[in-house]
Amino acid sequence: MNRKPLFRSSALLYAALSAAALASAQTAPAAARPQAPQIVSPEIQPDRRVTFRIHAPHAEAVQLMAYDIPGNNQGAALTKGDNGVWEVTLGPIDPGAYRYSFNVDGVMTVDPHNPETSESNNNTWSLFDVPGADFMDTKNVPHGAVAAVTYYSTALGRFRRMQIYTPPGYESGSGKLPVFYLLHGAGDSDDSWPTVGRAGFIMDNLIAAGKAKPMIVVMPAGHTSRTGFSMPARADDFNRDFLDDIMPYVEKNYRVQSDRAHRAIAGLSMGGAQTLNIAVAHLNDFACIGVFSSGLFTMFPAQRPGAPPAPAATGPNWEQQNLANLDNATYKKGLKLFWFGTGREDFLIDTSRKTVALLKTHGFNVEFHESAGAHTWTNWRDYLDIFAPQLFQ
Repeated sequence: MNRKPLFRSSALLYAALSAAALASAQTAPAAARPQAPQIVSPEIQPDRRVTFRIHAPHAEAVQLMAYDIPGNNQGAALTKGDNGVWEVTLGPIDPGAYRYSFNVDGVMTVDPHNPETSESNNNTWSLFDVPGADFMDTKNVPHGAVAAVTYYSTALGRFRRMQIYTPPGYESGSGKLPVFYLLHGAGDSDDSWPTVGRAGFIMDNLIAAGKAKPMIVVMPAGHTSRTGFSMPARADDFNRDFLDDIMPYVEKNYRVQSDRAHRAIAGLSMGGAQTLNIAVAHLNDFACIGVFSSGLFTMFPAQRPGAPPAPAATGPNWEQQNLANLDNATYKKGLKLFWFGTGREDFLIDTSRKTVALLKTHGFNVEFHESAGAHTWTNWRDYLDIFAPQLFQ
């Protein structure tokens, strides 16, 4: 008996059934499994209350860490819902930009439902903005650009990054502009002023309103290591990087005026101390100097709550090291602005006051703005809004 046709028919039938089964498997819905709830976080309400959420069904405790939000220095506990979503509502919160992260059973994490971030020296924060502050809101005005610029530091022997703001129309324009070097504080990075500091938007709004002249703003990385602070242990490293590499790079690659009258420098906290170190030692290079929430740490140390005591200074103090420039009447003639701003609740207020008094004993005309508030970005953004319009006038 010839069985070939039967065998062939069986093979074809098997192939057809297998193909059907495969197609069915590919089109059949996946096995039912729990789906994570849809989450909005952060959710900013019209009354400026803000709700934060994270799905962590197996967590035992979740805290919101957001130190710049008033009243949240110790963190805020989230409450777990039946769907495994933890949430907390804070506020009303004053208009401005704020950073936060979640502490989930002792592990710090960004908000997985918020793509906006802000970098510090060795970690990343989630970021949100509460609108309502006219001077730093995103408005329908011409906008400049903030570029992340990589350069090689010959002083440090490695590649580094800085952020550079160019005003509206720079790319299609011509002619040279004044330059303003803006330094961040301890623990932060070159990314901090453009993100949580809203520097680009503040400058856009000031320029659009005719309150500030168009200028290039250079925001370098103040830390030279991922660990520890750069003041005072690594001050010389940053000074060399700034003077030998950052300034020459900017003056070579951007249309900036490189004379003293068109060069300014300012910084907050650690960056304020770096500003004093650089500007006073090179007083003939800067016409405008700004110090935000800062002063001479080594001469007038302040004890931040919970911080270890500052090490005792050895050798000549800052005043002695810079005495020739401090008393140089010729250098003072070209100094158009020496401006300090510190909050009365800031742990560095006494350091600022004593630094201002010392500078005045050497004949400097220092303007000191004592504001409300503490050592937070809430103040530093205000200070930039006050300081920038006074530049290059």
